[in-house]
Amino acid sequence: MSQNIRQYFNSLVESVLFWGIAMCFFTTFRYYGVYEEEGVTFLLKYDIPLKHWYKYSIHAGMVLGAFYAIVETFFERHLIKRLSIGLILILKTTIYFLFTIIVFTFISNYIAKTYGLEINSSRGWWYSNKTFWVMILYLNVCSIVFSFIKISNEKFGRGIFFKMLLGKYRKPKEEKRIFMFLDLKASTTIAEQLGHYQYSQLIQDCFYDLNEIVINFQAEIYQYVGDEAVLSWPYKKGLVDNNCVELFFSFQRKLLSKKAYYTTKYNVTPEFKAGLHGGKLMVAEVGVVKKELAYHGDVINTSARIQAECNPHKVPILISGSLLKDLALKQRFISKYLGGILLKGKKETIDIHTIRYTD
Repeated sequence: MSQNIRQYFNSLVESVLFWGIAMCFFTTFRYYGVYEEEGVTFLLKYDIPLKHWYKYSIHAGMVLGAFYAIVETFFERHLIKRLSIGLILILKTTIYFLFTIIVFTFISNYIAKTYGLEINSSRGWWYSNKTFWVMILYLNVCSIVFSFIKISNEKFGRGIFFKMLLGKYRKPKEEKRIFMFLDLKASTTIAEQLGHYQYSQLIQDCFYDLNEIVINFQAEIYQYVGDEAVLSWPYKKGLVDNNCVELFFSFQRKLLSKKAYYTTKYNVTPEFKAGLHGGKLMVAEVGVVKKELAYHGDVINTSARIQAECNPHKVPILISGSLLKDLALKQRFISKYLGGILLKGKKETIDIHTIRYTD
């Protein structure tokens, strides 16, 4: 529950900050750009200080931002899997439209009483009010921009999108990161049992559950490859609070908590295996038509090959010795050394360990 609250709080802060700034921009444009339009001339006629309008704009932005965050969280948690994108878009637009009417009716009444102005706020006032429809258009544009930023952050990782805008990765850069290769156990058997349609649904459900917890452990999803997900952390973020290890066991608990759902729908309880390794590698923008960040280096290959050793060693998770050494594992974790192995394509052996959760 605390993780869900933290996730919502982060979303709330981002939403309130964005909409507060957006409303201040709108006030600036309207204050300096319109002099004769009905419904706006009172800004100048009654000499209301601009700083007061900024105050009202910030308050409106905070209210809109908080409401938008609530609606987005509700749809993401309860409706995104049940409804089509088109229907979700229509529902959200309708809800936002009605709430905007309520907010600006309240603000208009407050301003009218405060400054003794005659502002039409009777029922249906918004229908023929030009300023209101300009506001609706502006809010829709801002909503698209906000959604674009959010989707870009989710795709590339928090903060990466803005670095790409600034051209940081136009030339390859060296970074130190942790990678986790997360793969469905017995995937071939399950695919034969379910058939390709139900199997695809199963993978969808599993990765949806994974997405619900990824942000709690500051992880970035690098890519999906069939029934495999590749996760990544900046090295220090992956070490903090054992994020790179905690995520795996949290995902296990998530799947177990939904055992009844998976058993009823697919007659299987999905289990995943993971391989973890970290170190320095190169990151760069690749592609033009489908631009994305690509990581190049031995860290990725080693992580994938460590994960492939889970089946021979009959363990759900393996981690390299070098990464384990940098982790400060809490008492509830027990690690076991499994020896040094010579991974395919490597000249030197790599120490691998498995980790068990004791709680």
